[in-house]
Amino acid sequence: MDKIGIDLARWYKTQNYNFPWRKNNTPYSIWISEIMLQQTQVLTATPYFLAWMKKFPTVNSVAIADIDDLLKSWEGLGYYQRAHNILAGAQSIMNQHNGFFPKQYEELIELKGIGDYTASAIMSIAYNKPYPAIDGNLKRVIARLYGVNDLKNIIKKSKEHVADLMTNQSPSIINQSLMDLGREICKPKKPKCTDCPVKKFCIAFNNQLIDKFSIKTKTKKIPAFDVSVGLIIKNNHILISKRKKNGLLGGLWELPGGKLMKNENFIDCLNRELKEELDITIKIIKTIGTIKHQYSHFKINMRGFKCKIKSGTPKPLASDSIKWINFNEIKKYAFPKATLKLFDIIKND
Repeated sequence: MDKIGIDLARWYKTQNYNFPWRKNNTPYSIWISEIMLQQTQVLTATPYFLAWMKKFPTVNSVAIADIDDLLKSWEGLGYYQRAHNILAGAQSIMNQHNGFFPKQYEELIELKGIGDYTASAIMSIAYNKPYPAIDGNLKRVIARLYGVNDLKNIIKKSKEHVADLMTNQSPSIINQSLMDLGREICKPKKPKCTDCPVKKFCIAFNNQLIDKFSIKTKTKKIPAFDVSVGLIIKNNHILISKRKKNGLLGGLWELPGGKLMKNENFIDCLNRELKEELDITIKIIKTIGTIKHQYSHFKINMRGFKCKIKSGTPKPLASDSIKWINFNEIKKYAFPKATLKLFDIIKND
């Protein structure tokens, strides 16, 4: 075990993975980076992290921020509930921990949105404490390296093996070296085994069983929806609606509308939705266009219509709030990616 740890540590120190969150390894920077990196590639997350830390350099700056500002900084990353959780977590740190970042695992795990993996990453990387941070990459590395074929207990087995590696090596370096190894070398498909610093110890590699220990997960079928939305115009302003906090895309602004019902067309859907959501009737001026977009949990086929109010005064019957804005103000608000694509069509129209 110690030989594996030595080789991992040596390899880690020779690599030039100078990610911005590793410059000081503060618990705050590790927290934000780990949340951003979940289901997101490093190249995608890096500019978001840099922009976030510039705008919100401290836990307190997050705690006193408006959720709309946080969501705007998160716009495009997806999983928007995470921004809500970060706000709640920051407020807990300021109110319940006197502004000091918790140094105990049991306290970290109590913060909103922080699970075992993130708490362990903070404990090991920021505080150099022996807490194995096990994600999909690490499970795959450990399964191949040690020949673990017990998928039901893979997390338990992984923690045991990583804890052993931390016995005589820095927990921070061990966790980060395994993260780097899983991301850059021990990939799910076409792993770079010849470049692996611990290949001489790897049971899967030395027995030509790489595919057997790939930790494959079942791919769930993503539901698809047809959606109709209205660009409602009045006095050179458009009406936007804020989604309720809880649920998919919670807290984001969008154009009013909704999903088509069975045997319903786009125009009938829009008329129904705007009556139900805003208590208005509309006159459709023209079709803007149709866009397709896939989110993490679903995909949509969205058609937009330029329209004006025929009768009624808009009321937020199904949203947190509504607001009239001009086109120049669009960039101030956080919108779902699909809505931004529709705005691009409008700009080029």
